[in-house]
Amino acid sequence: MPSNTELLASIKASAQGITLAELLTQHPDVARRTAQRQIAKFIDEGLVIAHGEGRARRYFGVNAPLIASTQTNNTDAFPAFIPVSADSQDVLSYINLPLEARKPVGYQLDFLNSYQPNKTWYLSESLRRQLHKMGKTTDNQQPAGTYSRAILNRLLIDLSWASSHLEGNTYSRLDTRELIEHGRSAQGKAAIETQMILNHKSAIELLVENIDTAEFNHYTLMNLHSSLSENLLPNPADEGRIRQHAVDIGKSVYRPLSVPAQIEDALKLVLNKVSQIGDAFEQSFFIMVHLPYLQPFADINKRTSRLAANLPLFRANLCPLTFLDVPEQAYSRATLGIYEMARVELLRDLYVWAYERSTQEYLAIKQDLAEPDPLRLTWRDFIKRTIHQVVTSPELDPFTVIQRLVKAEIPEAEQKNLQALIIEELRRLHEGVLARYGLRPSEFSTWKAEHQSNKG
Repeated sequence: MPSNTELLASIKASAQGITLAELLTQHPDVARRTAQRQIAKFIDEGLVIAHGEGRARRYFGVNAPLIASTQTNNTDAFPAFIPVSADSQDVLSYINLPLEARKPVGYQLDFLNSYQPNKTWYLSESLRRQLHKMGKTTDNQQPAGTYSRAILNRLLIDLSWASSHLEGNTYSRLDTRELIEHGRSAQGKAAIETQMILNHKSAIELLVENIDTAEFNHYTLMNLHSSLSENLLPNPADEGRIRQHAVDIGKSVYRPLSVPAQIEDALKLVLNKVSQIGDAFEQSFFIMVHLPYLQPFADINKRTSRLAANLPLFRANLCPLTFLDVPEQAYSRATLGIYEMARVELLRDLYVWAYERSTQEYLAIKQDLAEPDPLRLTWRDFIKRTIHQVVTSPELDPFTVIQRLVKAEIPEAEQKNLQALIIEELRRLHEGVLARYGLRPSEFSTWKAEHQSNKG
């Protein structure tokens, strides 16, 4: 009769995993119940992991070299300081297997179809209560977007930097601040990294400035992706458009949908379901799960989902989810659990941890935040429109244009102060803020050249 060591060796020898039936075929002298008891012992001892259910359940050996590599390789290991549940550990056990040991899978429409808004919950009631308690601000009863506008300057830096960092961007937070606040690119950094930061800034402004109309619909999502992908895709036609070709996911056996019509139909269903969800956090987490899983765009799907996940938080005046301090290896592992297993547990644990980090940061700085300028807040649309008109009319004197528009539309008591505010905005204008005013870099360059030459 074979020893327990021989049974374990047979499991470890199968790179694709082995079913109980296959194991018993190799060891016909072993009784089924005996094999089951021994496999359960191997699992308890951390020598074997299981994946699948019923007769399809496969067992994989956990080899010492693999354990060592996941402990020492920061690129692959899920950080030990982030607490995870037993279910998440199960996801990690499978994801940590070598690529060749994981079963290739395609898009599972049932994963989406089985979700019923306000009946199915990825976040339990107690977890939602916890998140609402963590994210509550003093602006909860104010109009939608009040809090996000109040913290916008800090938000632009934090979220742009952290989300870009998850994509391998090497800008420091200080570099990001210099770029966003002063338009100064970091020395020694690739142009693509600078573009990624600026695109995040534009996309965040798009959401915050249009919070009254921004919804989980085709228009908002396409424009969000277009802002994030500007000048970053090999084919500019892919910006803000449904993917027209197949894509592969790096370091994954997941194969997304490849037919554009199928992608379009699935995206409609995603947007329909997320729009019906009543809880802000459930909405936020749902889009973080299903947008990357579908991969509706040629690239920049995860970035789009991270910003989209903030839309319901902005609307509810909750603390944002900035992804500060989220390790790339944790995020990539959690998304692999979605891709290859259609399981949300690991991403859910990371989401909660990340949100707690984010709220701690923002609640700590809340007392230091300046109150929004009432004048700027009241006339923000007029300010944007005026600056746009000034820059797109380089042949005209800026001060004359400003005076004319202010006099025509603004109450006399506020004209002087608003005129001074707009002039100050013009002085601070740089490429990093152009999207806020609906301006193109070429328009800004032409205007700047014209008025610099006039000064000379």
